[in-house]
Amino acid sequence: MKKSLFLALLLLSACGATPAVTPRPAASPTRAVPTPLPASSTPSPVPPPTLTATPPPRYFTEGFETLPAYWSTLYASGGSSDAQVLVRDGRLRFELYAPNTWVYTVFGAHSYEAVHLEARIESLASEVHYTGLVCNYNEDAGWFEFNLSVDGSYNLLFGQWLAEGIARYTPILDEGSPYILTEGGVNEMGLDCYEGVVQLYFNGKLFRKLDVSRFELSSGKVGLAAASFDDLPVIVAFDWLKVNAIASPSP
Repeated sequence: MKKSLFLALLLLSACGATPAVTPRPAASPTRAVPTPLPASSTPSPVPPPTLTATPPPRYFTEGFETLPAYWSTLYASGGSSDAQVLVRDGRLRFELYAPNTWVYTVFGAHSYEAVHLEARIESLASEVHYTGLVCNYNEDAGWFEFNLSVDGSYNLLFGQWLAEGIARYTPILDEGSPYILTEGGVNEMGLDCYEGVVQLYFNGKLFRKLDVSRFELSSGKVGLAAASFDDLPVIVAFDWLKVNAIASPSP
Protein backbone atom coordinates (compact mmCIF):
# COMPACT_ATOMS: atom_id res chain seq x y z
CA MET A 1 0.00 0.00 0.00
CA LYS A 2 1.08 3.52 -0.73
CA LYS A 3 -0.50 5.23 2.24
CA SER A 4 2.65 5.04 4.32
CA LEU A 5 3.11 8.81 4.50
CA PHE A 6 -0.43 9.41 5.69
CA LEU A 7 -0.29 6.58 8.24
CA ALA A 8 3.05 7.77 9.57
CA LEU A 9 1.65 11.25 10.13
CA LEU A 10 -1.35 9.83 11.95
CA LEU A 11 0.88 7.67 14.17
CA LEU A 12 3.00 10.68 15.09
CA SER A 13 -0.15 12.54 16.13
CA ALA A 14 -1.48 9.57 18.10
CA CYS A 15 1.83 9.14 19.97
CA GLY A 16 1.97 12.72 21.13
CA ALA A 17 4.56 13.87 18.60
CA THR A 18 4.24 17.05 16.58
CA PRO A 19 0.83 16.76 14.87
CA ALA A 20 0.52 16.33 11.15
CA VAL A 21 -0.57 19.57 9.58
CA THR A 22 -2.07 20.53 6.28
CA PRO A 23 -3.01 23.92 4.85
CA ARG A 24 -6.45 25.15 5.76
CA PRO A 25 -8.65 25.16 2.66
CA ALA A 26 -10.24 28.21 1.18
CA ALA A 27 -13.95 27.86 0.41
CA SER A 28 -15.60 28.56 -2.90
CA PRO A 29 -18.98 27.63 -4.38
CA THR A 30 -19.01 24.01 -5.54
CA ARG A 31 -18.30 24.16 -9.26
CA ALA A 32 -16.27 22.75 -12.08
CA VAL A 33 -12.77 24.05 -11.31
CA PRO A 34 -11.70 26.29 -14.21
CA THR A 35 -8.26 24.69 -14.60
CA PRO A 36 -8.49 22.36 -17.66
CA LEU A 37 -8.48 18.62 -17.12
CA PRO A 38 -5.82 16.49 -18.80
CA ALA A 39 -6.47 16.03 -22.50
CA SER A 40 -7.84 12.53 -21.93
CA SER A 41 -10.84 13.86 -19.99
CA THR A 42 -13.23 16.43 -21.48
CA PRO A 43 -16.36 17.06 -19.37
CA SER A 44 -18.94 19.55 -20.49
CA PRO A 45 -18.59 22.82 -18.57
CA VAL A 46 -21.11 23.23 -15.77
CA PRO A 47 -22.02 26.72 -14.50
CA PRO A 48 -21.92 27.51 -10.78
CA PRO A 49 -25.21 26.90 -8.93
CA THR A 50 -27.55 29.82 -8.40
CA LEU A 51 -28.58 30.30 -4.78
CA THR A 52 -32.22 31.10 -4.04
CA ALA A 53 -33.86 32.96 -1.18
CA THR A 54 -35.64 29.80 -0.02
CA PRO A 55 -33.28 27.42 1.83
CA PRO A 56 -33.25 23.77 0.75
CA PRO A 57 -34.90 21.03 2.82
CA ARG A 58 -33.11 19.96 5.97
CA TYR A 59 -33.32 16.27 5.02
CA PHE A 60 -33.02 15.18 1.41
CA THR A 61 -31.67 12.77 -1.18
CA GLU A 62 -29.28 14.34 -3.68
CA GLY A 63 -28.99 12.57 -7.02
CA PHE A 64 -26.46 15.01 -8.52
CA GLU A 65 -28.29 15.60 -11.78
CA THR A 66 -26.81 19.11 -11.60
CA LEU A 67 -24.31 20.72 -9.28
CA PRO A 68 -26.26 21.31 -6.05
CA ALA A 69 -26.53 24.74 -4.47
CA TYR A 70 -25.38 25.57 -0.93
CA TRP A 71 -22.23 23.43 -1.16
CA SER A 72 -18.67 24.75 -0.90
CA THR A 73 -15.47 23.15 -2.18
CA LEU A 74 -12.52 23.11 0.25
CA TYR A 75 -8.90 22.23 -0.50
CA ALA A 76 -7.12 20.93 2.60
CA SER A 77 -3.98 20.14 0.60
CA GLY A 78 -3.36 20.90 -3.03
CA GLY A 79 -5.68 23.29 -4.83
CA SER A 80 -7.80 23.96 -7.89
CA SER A 81 -4.84 23.14 -10.16
CA ASP A 82 -4.66 19.63 -8.64
CA ALA A 83 -8.34 18.68 -8.46
CA GLN A 84 -11.76 18.94 -10.07
CA VAL A 85 -15.21 18.69 -8.49
CA LEU A 86 -17.85 18.36 -11.19
CA VAL A 87 -21.06 16.64 -12.26
CA ARG A 88 -20.98 14.09 -15.06
CA ASP A 89 -23.59 11.47 -16.00
CA GLY A 90 -25.70 12.22 -12.93
CA ARG A 91 -22.86 11.76 -10.43
CA LEU A 92 -20.69 14.10 -8.39
CA ARG A 93 -17.06 13.37 -9.30
CA PHE A 94 -13.86 14.15 -7.45
CA GLU A 95 -10.89 14.00 -9.85
CA LEU A 96 -7.47 14.35 -8.18
CA TYR A 97 -4.30 14.60 -10.26
CA ALA A 98 -1.61 15.28 -7.65
CA PRO A 99 -0.45 13.14 -4.69
CA ASN A 100 -1.50 13.92 -1.12
CA THR A 101 -4.39 16.14 -2.22
CA TRP A 102 -7.40 16.47 0.10
CA VAL A 103 -10.70 17.90 -1.16
CA TYR A 104 -14.01 18.42 0.62
CA THR A 105 -17.49 19.64 -0.26
CA VAL A 106 -19.50 20.94 2.69
CA PHE A 107 -23.27 21.55 2.72
CA GLY A 108 -23.66 24.98 4.26
CA ALA A 109 -27.43 25.45 4.48
CA HIS A 110 -28.05 23.59 7.76
CA SER A 111 -26.31 22.44 10.93
CA TYR A 112 -27.27 19.12 12.55
CA GLU A 113 -27.22 17.83 16.12
CA ALA A 114 -28.26 14.32 15.03
CA VAL A 115 -27.93 13.12 11.44
CA HIS A 116 -27.68 9.94 9.36
CA LEU A 117 -25.67 10.10 6.12
CA GLU A 118 -25.59 7.50 3.36
CA ALA A 119 -23.78 7.56 0.02
CA ARG A 120 -23.05 5.23 -2.87
CA ILE A 121 -19.50 5.68 -4.16
CA GLU A 122 -17.66 4.21 -7.14
CA SER A 123 -13.90 4.22 -7.66
CA LEU A 124 -13.10 4.81 -11.33
CA ALA A 125 -9.30 4.84 -11.25
CA SER A 126 -6.75 4.23 -8.48
CA GLU A 127 -7.67 1.74 -5.76
CA VAL A 128 -5.44 3.46 -3.19
CA HIS A 129 -7.19 6.55 -1.92
CA TYR A 130 -9.78 7.62 0.62
CA THR A 131 -13.35 8.71 -0.03
CA GLY A 132 -15.68 9.63 2.78
CA LEU A 133 -18.40 11.37 4.72
CA VAL A 134 -18.09 14.33 7.07
CA CYS A 135 -20.33 15.28 9.99
CA ASN A 136 -20.35 17.82 12.83
CA TYR A 137 -18.24 20.15 10.70
CA ASN A 138 -17.57 23.38 12.56
CA GLU A 139 -14.91 25.76 11.33
CA ASP A 140 -13.83 26.61 14.86
CA ALA A 141 -14.34 23.31 16.71
CA GLY A 142 -13.47 20.66 14.09
CA TRP A 143 -15.21 17.74 12.36
CA PHE A 144 -15.48 13.95 12.10
CA GLU A 145 -14.41 12.30 8.85
CA PHE A 146 -15.18 8.66 7.95
CA ASN A 147 -13.16 7.40 4.95
CA LEU A 148 -12.93 4.15 3.00
CA SER A 149 -10.53 2.81 0.38
CA VAL A 150 -11.39 0.00 -2.02
CA ASP A 151 -8.22 -1.78 -0.94
CA GLY A 152 -10.29 -2.77 2.13
CA SER A 153 -9.13 -0.18 4.67
CA TYR A 154 -10.96 2.66 6.40
CA ASN A 155 -10.40 5.31 9.00
CA LEU A 156 -12.24 7.71 11.28
CA LEU A 157 -10.53 11.05 11.89
CA PHE A 158 -11.05 14.14 14.01
CA GLY A 159 -9.98 17.20 12.04
CA GLN A 160 -9.42 20.63 13.49
CA TRP A 161 -8.06 23.93 12.22
CA LEU A 162 -5.18 25.06 14.42
CA ALA A 163 -4.68 28.48 12.84
CA GLU A 164 -5.20 30.20 9.53
CA GLY A 165 -3.82 27.79 6.91
CA ILE A 166 -3.02 24.94 9.37
CA ALA A 167 -5.08 21.87 10.32
CA ARG A 168 -4.49 18.74 12.40
CA TYR A 169 -5.96 15.23 11.94
CA THR A 170 -6.22 12.96 14.98
CA PRO A 171 -6.84 9.24 14.24
CA ILE A 172 -9.74 7.59 16.04
CA LEU A 173 -9.71 4.37 13.99
CA ASP A 174 -7.45 3.14 11.19
CA GLU A 175 -7.96 -0.47 10.15
CA GLY A 176 -9.43 -2.87 7.60
CA SER A 177 -12.99 -4.14 7.26
CA PRO A 178 -14.42 -7.29 5.65
CA TYR A 179 -17.56 -5.29 4.85
CA ILE A 180 -15.79 -3.15 2.23
CA LEU A 181 -16.30 -4.54 -1.28
CA THR A 182 -12.90 -4.63 -2.94
CA GLU A 183 -14.09 -6.00 -6.30
CA GLY A 184 -15.79 -3.62 -8.70
CA GLY A 185 -14.95 -0.45 -6.82
CA VAL A 186 -18.54 0.26 -5.65
CA ASN A 187 -19.53 0.64 -2.00
CA GLU A 188 -22.26 2.18 0.09
CA MET A 189 -21.24 3.77 3.35
CA GLY A 190 -23.17 5.37 6.18
CA LEU A 191 -22.44 7.57 9.16
CA ASP A 192 -24.51 8.53 12.21
CA CYS A 193 -23.52 11.45 14.42
CA TYR A 194 -25.51 12.22 17.58
CA GLU A 195 -25.03 12.91 21.31
CA GLY A 196 -21.27 12.31 21.31
CA VAL A 197 -21.60 9.05 19.36
CA VAL A 198 -20.71 8.01 15.81
CA GLN A 199 -21.91 4.83 14.10
CA LEU A 200 -20.23 3.43 11.00
CA TYR A 201 -21.83 1.43 8.17
CA PHE A 202 -20.57 -0.39 5.10
CA ASN A 203 -23.00 -1.79 2.54
CA GLY A 204 -25.95 -1.77 4.92
CA LYS A 205 -24.05 -3.27 7.86
CA LEU A 206 -23.70 -1.28 11.08
CA PHE A 207 -20.31 -2.49 12.33
CA ARG A 208 -18.97 0.10 14.79
CA LYS A 209 -20.43 2.38 17.45
CA LEU A 210 -17.97 4.74 19.11
CA ASP A 211 -18.08 7.23 21.95
CA VAL A 212 -16.46 10.43 20.63
CA SER A 213 -17.76 12.77 23.33
CA ARG A 214 -14.19 13.66 24.34
CA PHE A 215 -13.91 15.79 21.21
CA GLU A 216 -16.88 17.93 22.32
CA LEU A 217 -18.47 18.23 18.88
CA SER A 218 -22.20 18.39 19.52
CA SER A 219 -23.38 19.61 16.09
CA GLY A 220 -22.24 20.86 12.72
CA LYS A 221 -22.56 20.68 8.97
CA VAL A 222 -22.21 17.62 6.72
CA GLY A 223 -20.02 16.99 3.69
CA LEU A 224 -18.10 14.66 1.39
CA ALA A 225 -14.37 14.04 1.10
CA ALA A 226 -11.73 12.55 -1.18
CA ALA A 227 -7.96 12.19 -0.78
CA SER A 228 -5.14 10.96 -3.03
CA PHE A 229 -1.84 9.27 -2.19
CA ASP A 230 0.82 8.16 -4.70
CA ASP A 231 -1.40 6.23 -7.13
CA LEU A 232 -2.84 8.69 -9.65
CA PRO A 233 -5.21 9.80 -10.88
CA VAL A 234 -7.90 9.35 -8.24
CA ILE A 235 -11.39 9.54 -9.72
CA VAL A 236 -14.35 8.76 -7.49
CA ALA A 237 -18.03 9.31 -8.18
CA PHE A 238 -20.87 9.80 -5.69
CA ASP A 239 -24.03 8.33 -7.23
CA TRP A 240 -26.23 9.77 -4.49
CA LEU A 241 -26.21 11.15 -0.98
CA LYS A 242 -28.96 10.83 1.62
CA VAL A 243 -29.21 13.16 4.63
CA ASN A 244 -31.80 11.96 7.15
CA ALA A 245 -32.85 12.31 10.76
CA ILE A 246 -31.97 9.52 13.17
CA ALA A 247 -35.29 7.94 14.07
CA SER A 248 -34.07 5.77 16.94
CA PRO A 249 -30.36 5.61 17.76
CA SER A 250 -29.03 2.09 18.30
CA PRO A 251 -28.66 1.07 21.98
